[in-house]
Amino acid sequence: MAKQRKKIRAVKKSESPFKNYWDKSNYIILGVGMLLLIIGYFLMAQGPWDNPISLTISPIILLIAYLIIFPLAIFYRKKTNKETEQ
Repeated sequence: MAKQRKKIRAVKKSESPFKNYWDKSNYIILGVGMLLLIIGYFLMAQGPWDNPISLTISPIILLIAYLIIFPLAIFYRKKTNKETEQ
C-alpha cells in the first residue's frame, strides 16, 4: 500500500495585544522621567545638609518623576481611529 500524505494546515497565531503598546512617545516620556530622576538625585547630593535646594526642591522633583511621569509613560496611549469611532 502506498503511504498517505497528511495535510498540514497553517495555524494562524494570534498577535499579542501588547505588541505595539509602547510607541515613540512612551519612550520619550520615560526618558524625561529618567532625566528628572538624575536631576533630582544630583540636587539632593549638593551642598551642606541644610541646603534648601536639597531639602525642598529635590524631593519635589523626585515625587513628580515617580508619581506622575513614570505612570504617564506606562499608561499613555495615543487614540486611534477605532477608539474615536466608538
